[in-house]
Formats: sequence, C-alpha cells, structure tokens
Amino acid sequence: MGNYRFILSGGGTGGHIYPAIAIANELKRRHPDAQFLFVGAKDRMEMEKVPQAGYEIEGLWISGLQRKLTLKNLMFPFKVISSLIQAGKIVRKFKPHAVIGTGGFASGPMLKVASGKGVPCVLQEQNSYAGITNKLLKDKVAKICVAYDEMDRFFPKDKIVKTGNPVRGDLVEMTADKNEALKFFGLKTDVPTLLILGGSLGARRINQLVAKNLGLFEQNGVQLLWQCGKLYIDEYAKYNSDSVKVLDFLNRMDYAYAASDIIISRAGAGSVSELCIVGKPVIFVPSPNVAEDHQTKNARALANDNAALLLKESELDAKFERVFMGLFNDKGQQERLSANIKKLALPNATKDIVDEIEKLIGNATRK
Repeated sequence: MGNYRFILSGGGTGGHIYPAIAIANELKRRHPDAQFLFVGAKDRMEMEKVPQAGYEIEGLWISGLQRKLTLKNLMFPFKVISSLIQAGKIVRKFKPHAVIGTGGFASGPMLKVASGKGVPCVLQEQNSYAGITNKLLKDKVAKICVAYDEMDRFFPKDKIVKTGNPVRGDLVEMTADKNEALKFFGLKTDVPTLLILGGSLGARRINQLVAKNLGLFEQNGVQLLWQCGKLYIDEYAKYNSDSVKVLDFLNRMDYAYAASDIIISRAGAGSVSELCIVGKPVIFVPSPNVAEDHQTKNARALANDNAALLLKESELDAKFERVFMGLFNDKGQQERLSANIKKLALPNATKDIVDEIEKLIGNATRK
C-alpha cells in the first residue's frame, strides 16, 4: 500500500516549519504516491514557506496567549473552539494515516482532534526544554521524537525516542572544500575566519557586539563572514570590506560552515543540531526573547558537556573579549570543543523519525 495520507502540523517559527518539511520530504522519498497536507496558523510564516517547498497548507485561526491582558487574549477561547472545529473537518475530509506535530500553536488542535479519532500521532520536540503545545499533547500521541537526553522530565518515558532534529541534507555529508568556500565569499584562504549567525531576520544584540569589536578582530587578523539578517542589512552593509563580508542571508550554508574556524551563533534548536554536525568551535549567544528561554537551555546543555561556550546577552560587554580571545588563542580548547560537539551529532534524525512514523502505520521496513 503506497497511497498514504499524511498531515504535518507545526509553525510560527522556522524552527517548527523546517523540520516538518524535512520529514515530509523523507516520507515523499519513500512513498512517492503519498498525499500530504500541512496545517498551520493563519498569518504565520508557514503559510508562505510551506507552499514554497511544494506542499499544500491550510490555516487555522489560532495564536498563543499574550503575557498581558489584551483583546487577543479575550479572543483566545473562541480561536481554540474555531480551530478544533476546523481541525475536525480537515481530519474527516483528508482521512490521514498519521499526523505529525512539530510544535507551534496550530499543532495543538490538530493533534488533539486526530488522536481523539484514533489516528496515530507523532510529536517532534526540537528543544531541550519542551514547548507548551507539545507538553499538552504528551498523553494524546503514540511517539515523541526528541533531540536531547532527560526529556522524561516532560514526557512519558515509554513514548520517547531520541532521534535528533532534522537538518538540511547538504550538511550531513559536509563535503564542501574550505578554500573553495572562502573564495566563494571573497575571503582570503590563509586568514582565520569568524562566522556570525543571527538567524534569517538577524539578531540586534549580536550585530551590535560585532560592530563594537571590529577593531579587536582586525588587530588579531580575523576576517568575518557576518550574516546580519534582512532587518539589519541596511544598517551594517557599510562595514563591508576585503576582510568583512556582511550578508543579509547565507544561501550556501555548507560553504559558510566550511569557511569558518570559529562560529558565534544563536542557540535555536535547528542551529544547534546543525552545529553539532559541522563540528566547529562555537560561542552561543542565546536569544532571551523566546518562549521559556529555551535557547539558553539548549546552549547550556552543550556547555555542560564542554561542547560549546555560552555567553548570555547580559554578559557580552563584560566578558566577550576575554572569552573570544581565550578561545582564539587556545588551539587545544578549539579542538576539544570541536571533538565534543561532534559527539552530540545525530545526522540520521530525519530518517529515524520517519522510521518511527512507518512503524505506527504498519510499515516498519527501512527503505
């Protein structure tokens, strides 16, 4: 039987959307005749990103609770009821063989309804600290695929499978040549390279940090590949030079990673999983502006294993120069961090997650 029907639900951020797309792509590779439907939240980025990836999507009228009393909060109960009704219609019409949730508001109503109708459901939790939606769904689903140890703090132990997070295919092999990558970005091949990653939108505090320390980098012969984000490119493009390459977006992440000697990055789940595979020394600067401060928890999980360095935004002014120069001047520390972060890599995550889905739908044969 090859005509399976799969619903994938998750969104709000790229950290929820891209794993869902990666899982769908692997399912499609194994089952070319399968049908796919994504379910997201209206007006969120998944409504644009999923069709770009070639999949259909339906939007639910749902959003999260605000931290203060607002009109949106007063509307929340009505949104939940509306979304549950809409999810019920989607399940009845599409008749899925399995539903996969990757976190985000829309996956709550979708998986609650599907599991209530006896449809096998799988959760994929990207972070070391489980999100609210996934915690609420833990008793409704059959399997929970996680990326970190000790997730039985949040989920039933017998449902947990440690698979890791899906990452883009070109990184799993990491075959990009370093000199070729440096030339691609117009950088020198005989100079240490610092890669700065702030996410597709950019990270204001990281950009401010880099601009403030351009003199430090220049004095120590460090060239920069600086992804400042589309919100900040107009402000920081003026720093472009032979040794500083400022870009709003990096289309060739495999080249960016290959070119780098040291990396400064946010600590979103997807970034952390990629950096484990890449295996370069990393200084994580977590965003403090995310739900339940999960980026700090992600970064701390690696720092506790001596697999990365962690600097909070509040510590940057006082500690950055000492921490960066300590790492830059200590090849032994660089090698230890690289070796330890590589040990945490789970490059087969997407395949392992799909294996679990196939077991649930009665097809445990590995393709």
